[in-house]
Amino acid sequence: MKPVLLITGGSAGIGAACARIAAGKGYDLALNFRTDKTGAEAVAKYCEAAGAKVILCPGDVADPDAIARIYAQIDASFGRLDALINNAGVVDQTAKVTEMDHARLKRMFDINVIGAMLVAKEAVLRMQAQGQGGVIVNISSAAARLGSGNQYVDYAASKAAIDCFTKGLSDEVAGDNIRVMAVRPGLIETELHAKGGEPGRADRLAHMVPMKRKGSAEEVAQAVVWLLTDEASYVTGSTLDVTGGR
Repeated sequence: MKPVLLITGGSAGIGAACARIAAGKGYDLALNFRTDKTGAEAVAKYCEAAGAKVILCPGDVADPDAIARIYAQIDASFGRLDALINNAGVVDQTAKVTEMDHARLKRMFDINVIGAMLVAKEAVLRMQAQGQGGVIVNISSAAARLGSGNQYVDYAASKAAIDCFTKGLSDEVAGDNIRVMAVRPGLIETELHAKGGEPGRADRLAHMVPMKRKGSAEEVAQAVVWLLTDEASYVTGSTLDVTGGR
């Protein structure tokens, strides 16, 4: 029986790269997306060609009812869950804190923090009931360390919350053989920069990275999927930087 992996935000970027790599390593997949059905279908087609069974699970992780529907699909299709890549997230237009309003902050934390915590909660409940352990990798960001002043302080703060959540949850569930880690991508070429109003941001800031280049979604995904495997069996509660040294 193949292990079953849920990836939130799996239609593009790091989530899609994780799906492609995981499919090649023998995982069946539940791919969550919010609006990009075309992207999710393209990822699913690639993964199915690699031998994976794939189900598409649309839903906004900021909506608890949508999370319930996602897991109902997984329960009906697979009857189990072995791993979660908690990747869905949002960034807003660059702004100073003095320019941010309640609606922006609420959206940021509903998706990036509360949604991620509730998705992880449901994964843990299933892994505990199965009694065979499991793995959760939360996608954080180097912004959690850097603060992102004059750009995305709200995004950085949400990812710092994910770092703290990762450690706390890992301590709670280690005795159930459930491992919980986070990965902090650095300056990575994904669609996220365009969504923040700066499509050329990765190229513009690459000189600030000690390795003098931007990273790729695939480079991040390789690290994420490694953490899912038995090769990382003694790793939990850790946060791994994939940042080119930044």
